[in-house]
Amino acid sequence: MFDDTDLPPLLQNAPDSTEFRKLRKRIIRETRAAIDQYGMIEPGARWLVCLSGGKDSYTLLAALVELQWRGLLPVELLACNLDQGQPGFPATVLPEFLTKMQVPHRIEYQDTYSIVMDKVPAGRTYCALCSRLRRGNLYRVAREEGCSAIVLGHHRDDLLETFFMNLFHGGRVATMPPKLVNEEGDLFLYRPLAFVAEDDCDRFARAMDYPIIPCDLCGSQDGLQRMQVKALLNEWEKRTPGRRNTMFRALMNVRPSHMPDPELFDFLALAREIAPQDDPT
Repeated sequence: MFDDTDLPPLLQNAPDSTEFRKLRKRIIRETRAAIDQYGMIEPGARWLVCLSGGKDSYTLLAALVELQWRGLLPVELLACNLDQGQPGFPATVLPEFLTKMQVPHRIEYQDTYSIVMDKVPAGRTYCALCSRLRRGNLYRVAREEGCSAIVLGHHRDDLLETFFMNLFHGGRVATMPPKLVNEEGDLFLYRPLAFVAEDDCDRFARAMDYPIIPCDLCGSQDGLQRMQVKALLNEWEKRTPGRRNTMFRALMNVRPSHMPDPELFDFLALAREIAPQDDPT
């Protein structure tokens, strides 16, 4: 058990092992680092914390609740699950869990599943349309709840995978930023787990015995580009342990003058420094 007393219910009944303590401390440290480095805290703000029921969103919620409990996150948290009407989705799991854990929450039902299945041609992936519909509903809920930010559980590996998907399939060098403002300009979007490894999220959520709900919609499709990239990164990591960390550090160490993008760096303005010639007279 943690040494701390009066822990929030969400953080209680944790494994009493040195390995888990190190894991928990690492997740909290890395989450706090991302929050601080990207300036996510607005004192008195209200955050809509998106909870899908997957390992990443549970880890996100637990990390934010602990930081809030320790007085390091002076914002109000509202957990939100968007029930998208997928057949067989265990709709009672999250509301019962969040109520038991005494976490303020809102469950929003919107049947985006039927729209996705109707609009996406056979053999095409669901992710793009599903994501757009989900994001639009979350923006609406955030406004209705008076929230200034939507908080997502994307982790370090998600950022790396998105970078390579853009590189291989999109013809651009880009990934998910830890912080951005939506197109309307009224909401922040935060990713506090940007420094946290996916494996750490998985180990943490399972060790805490949170009721993990798989995404059967996208998970039911084979050959997704993201899954292919994930397999590639797994193979690289297997051959050279630590490569993911090295690649992520590279994303944070971009040198515009060493990239061939004329919109990123003013190459036309480059000039040689010519030493003045001595006057022969």
